Amino acid sequence: MKLFDVYPLLPVNIVRAEGAYVWDDRDNRYLDMYGGHAVISIGHNHPRWVERITSQLRKIAFYSNSVINTLQQELAERLGIMSGRPDYNLFLCNSGAEANENALKLASFYTGRKKVVAFTGAFHGRTSLAVSATDNRSYTAPVNETGNVVFLPFNDVAALQEYFGRHGREVAAVITEGIQGVGGIRIASGDFLAAIRELCDTYGAVFVADSVQCGYGRSGRFYSHDHGNVAADIYTMAKGMGNGFPVAGISIAPHIPARHGMLGTTFGGSHLACAAGIAVLEVMETEGLAGNALEMGAYLTTQLQDIKEIENVRGRGLMIGFDVPGALAPLKRHLLEHYRILTGEAAPNVIRLLPGLALSREEASVFVQALRSAVNDLTR
Repeated sequence: MKLFDVYPLLPVNIVRAEGAYVWDDRDNRYLDMYGGHAVISIGHNHPRWVERITSQLRKIAFYSNSVINTLQQELAERLGIMSGRPDYNLFLCNSGAEANENALKLASFYTGRKKVVAFTGAFHGRTSLAVSATDNRSYTAPVNETGNVVFLPFNDVAALQEYFGRHGREVAAVITEGIQGVGGIRIASGDFLAAIRELCDTYGAVFVADSVQCGYGRSGRFYSHDHGNVAADIYTMAKGMGNGFPVAGISIAPHIPARHGMLGTTFGGSHLACAAGIAVLEVMETEGLAGNALEMGAYLTTQLQDIKEIENVRGRGLMIGFDVPGALAPLKRHLLEHYRILTGEAAPNVIRLLPGLALSREEASVFVQALRSAVNDLTR
């Protein structure tokens, strides 16, 4: 049997990792400025994370959600405090797509409605409803096509108000990323987020804040939507939540009631998953990683803006993007092959930076110098 060929792979076989670095099978070291799609939050193989998982593994790795698991409650309590929402409730699952799927389903249960408002450039996952709310038709199979999702222009308050004026009583949920990742590092404006909150309140819809990639301290605030000074009804999270261990969840405002059977998962919130999630929150708190993300992000942004050959540097914290003009089209591959730097990409011609939140000034400087050299290589 062979692997189903759906991933365009970089020519590197990563076999071990520590902190901000990974090593391939030839013992070459790479600076990881991408964190496996923003998954690495506290650094590869953080000792506290390893200890928590190892210790839990010696006790019990898994039992289903048919029994009490006090680790789930500990994770919920820590998350409530760290996120500034101690009165919210937590439902645990396995992935960002599953989190968004359950959030939209819950919104429909709560409102009794079907319509979902999403936005141009959105990426919410690849499962059925999540991919229907994703603005990329190449990801959507015919079975995913539905008349229940409408796409409006991102950051367009007037278009949002106009749609609600005509269809507001049909809307179950509005879902948006605080910073679009796959869409090209596009930041939701404060006015836009405030309008979503106001319209959801007026028409009885649910505001779903997709924080799968842009949450968990990456922007310098726990949820990137917090920069807009609004509170969503449901926050979805996944990538940085387990630092590489599959765990996800939705944080649900107290006015949305639960009933047995409305949501469910076999593997979500397992003992090992909770151990990983608790370790992440412990390290984020003790090492001040959200603050470090803000500081290192500001440093990187300033340095990148001084490189005149790249364009439109933007982002918040350690979620940064910049445009690559045609002459620099091979830049991502060049950084990998000649400077052993892992970066990501997004919308056409965008390089995306999503390093671990513990990135040091020295490591950030290594990247900046490598980027300057790579740009010079390709433009001279």
